[in-house]
Amino acid sequence: MNKIRLINLSIDAEAVKLVSPHIIRRNRVLPISRTKHSITLAMVQPLNHQTIDDIRMVTGLEVIPVLADQQEIDMAIRQFLAFRLDPDMEKILGELRQDMKKKTTGDLEIQSLNVDDAPIIRMVNYLLRQAVQVSCSDIHIEPQEKDVRVRFRIDGELYEVFTLPRLSLPAMVSRIKIIGGMDISEKRIPQDGRFRMMIEGCDIDFRISTLPTSNGEKVVVRVLDQSQALTGIDRLGLNNRNRKLLMDLVHRPYGMILVTGSTGSGKTTTLYAMLKTIDAGAKNVITLEDPIEYSLEGVNQVQINTRAGITFLGGLGSILRQDPDIIMLGEIRDQATAQLAVQAALTGHLVLSTLHTNSAAGTVTRLAEMGIEQFLLAASLVGVISQRLVRQLCVHCRRQYNLDQETAVGMGMLEETGEQFYQAVGCNMCRQLGYQGRIALQEIMLIGSKVRTTINQGAKTDDIQTAALAEGMITIRQDGIAKARQGLTSLEEVMRVVFQEE
Repeated sequence: MNKIRLINLSIDAEAVKLVSPHIIRRNRVLPISRTKHSITLAMVQPLNHQTIDDIRMVTGLEVIPVLADQQEIDMAIRQFLAFRLDPDMEKILGELRQDMKKKTTGDLEIQSLNVDDAPIIRMVNYLLRQAVQVSCSDIHIEPQEKDVRVRFRIDGELYEVFTLPRLSLPAMVSRIKIIGGMDISEKRIPQDGRFRMMIEGCDIDFRISTLPTSNGEKVVVRVLDQSQALTGIDRLGLNNRNRKLLMDLVHRPYGMILVTGSTGSGKTTTLYAMLKTIDAGAKNVITLEDPIEYSLEGVNQVQINTRAGITFLGGLGSILRQDPDIIMLGEIRDQATAQLAVQAALTGHLVLSTLHTNSAAGTVTRLAEMGIEQFLLAASLVGVISQRLVRQLCVHCRRQYNLDQETAVGMGMLEETGEQFYQAVGCNMCRQLGYQGRIALQEIMLIGSKVRTTINQGAKTDDIQTAALAEGMITIRQDGIAKARQGLTSLEEVMRVVFQEE
């Protein structure tokens, strides 16, 4: 055997195709290059002779093992196999197409596939497993005029994985409805469901939404992997100042803390991270959510159920009779709920919730527009966290550069001319995208004396923003530029997510 050496992965995509995805995942190996007579194999355990012999048999080539970092090889496997159909999947697709031919005469569809057909069951199971393996957040099953498009949302972007025969749609949707506890006979109205499945040793929750369209029912399956999503405060990407502020906020004895941002900006993840820092053994923590996305140990979680009369307003009233110390509301949606949340904060409870606003300062204005008097806001609100998600630069291919004056002027960043930043390039490790994963940009507005006085005076958003800046608030824009300078993200991402709102 050749001498084993530790390497940083640089991968030839053609070499990967020589070994089946099943073998790659099972043995945590990845072919990285080949010659006429040999294949170089990155391995977590390069002394595993059985694996080496198996791959020698499969490829007919001499195997040269090299040692690779476990985390790096796991990430590379996810990236490379994200959109590659393994032999099992190709077999399933072949069976579906054969069934379609049998059940179609010319252009006339006789009937759709049956929900109990083995290929359909295996197709759905494959799809769910693949989504988890590539850290997909949402599976989109979309009926088109001639086929069915399947897409994965990864790091906030949608990617087409494959297409399916048109006849497979009804059976596929029915199969998903069955495991989600939904009504398979009802196709005219939207439905919601959820289920849990064990995949690769982890309990994964899936949330289903169906929607009737002109081409058939569209399905979106949200993938809720607790091992990936329930992060601690240290993994939220906070700068040092904001981390200290957040820790101070979450340990306040009472008051209202709001997390704001657009849909998909990670608000719920931040709320859960905050709750995880609280000693649930010493506090009575109750949440009211729609839906409950993840289970929190020691926390009393209540699911909204409008049919049973459990609404945000009614549920909050019931929670207040349960002697709570800390209350988490999934969202403040109306004036009545906002008023009750404010009253709860004023009467000795710590209330955490979310709101859809574009900035921390704008949150006060939004609540005032909902009918909450500003002197009550000044008394009850203790802090607002506003955040956005941006794609994180791939550390394997990001490229350093100095910002030229013309670009700086175009971005409104003349003062940053000549400063060092990083740009996306693209490599095999990131599917040529230049990005891997996402991080949050935040601004945290504490309700200090200046901000409180400004709110009490009935000031508008700009005045509240000015007071917050005077008390040291770092804006999302400033946080974004700082993280771009560190190489965590690019200026283009910061501009896309933050600058366009200004």
